[in-house]
Amino acid sequence: MTVVCDGQQTLTTGRAARELELRTGEFELATQLGEVRTVAVAAGADGRPAGAGSLGRRRVPAEEIARLQAEPGFPDALRERIHTVSTTEAAALMGIGPGRAVRLTRAGCFGPVRFYVNRFGAVVWLYLAAEVADFADREPDLMRGNTPPAMRVMLDSGQDWRARQWRSRRIAQLMGQTDEPWEAAAVIAAVLPPEELASVAENPLERSLLRRLRPTLASVITVTPAARESFERVLTADEFDEVLWYRVHLSRCLERARREDPGRPRTPAAVPSAARPGQSPSFLNDPSWSSTTGPS
Repeated sequence: MTVVCDGQQTLTTGRAARELELRTGEFELATQLGEVRTVAVAAGADGRPAGAGSLGRRRVPAEEIARLQAEPGFPDALRERIHTVSTTEAAALMGIGPGRAVRLTRAGCFGPVRFYVNRFGAVVWLYLAAEVADFADREPDLMRGNTPPAMRVMLDSGQDWRARQWRSRRIAQLMGQTDEPWEAAAVIAAVLPPEELASVAENPLERSLLRRLRPTLASVITVTPAARESFERVLTADEFDEVLWYRVHLSRCLERARREDPGRPRTPAAVPSAARPGQSPSFLNDPSWSSTTGPS
């Protein structure tokens, strides 16, 4: 089904993925990285109830599909730009041992773009192959010899920047998809622990709105309690400085939202059209600022 959004023909994400010859996971990553441009679905534009706004359902402009299909080397060139590697594969790509590669990733030398959780609850990080290769070219001294003293102190103290770098990148991606103030606040709120969120957004109506607008941070299948616990840890800021950074920015987002749209938290949530009389509606509350502008 082709729908006109903002005067342009658009395709569903499923249709766009097929046109671009990408698997679902590849397409999702391509849109997150900005390799495939998407647009928000206007309320009722596709004949279905509106989502959460620009962070809800999205479609792909037909001209974007045509642009990518016209690129030299399509579709392999597009797949190459979104190709991900595990830590072991990254080590091989850089010509170093897996142990050194783990230390480099824990130190934040390059950040993950995706992750999954295995049935034992272990988080498996994935990195863009192109970023790994670029890092190896830029920092040849880190590929051999002793670990720099400052990095060694950081690692010996137990610091691990992988999760916070993923959060930073993902938040940046989502912030780039909206200019609506309450949606922007919901993006920041999504990574704060509940008690931290409550201390910043003291109004229960505001917290309820932020929960309703909460975006999907990651689509990860968790089949065991251990996996679910690990998944939730990745989504939630934990170190003091990172939490403080998100608290400050949430406060700023809330100030803007209250100023520009003060009545929004008091507006009742729309009941889905499919809801039966007497049935309470449910909301989907599924659980990358860039690393150069995010918390450090």
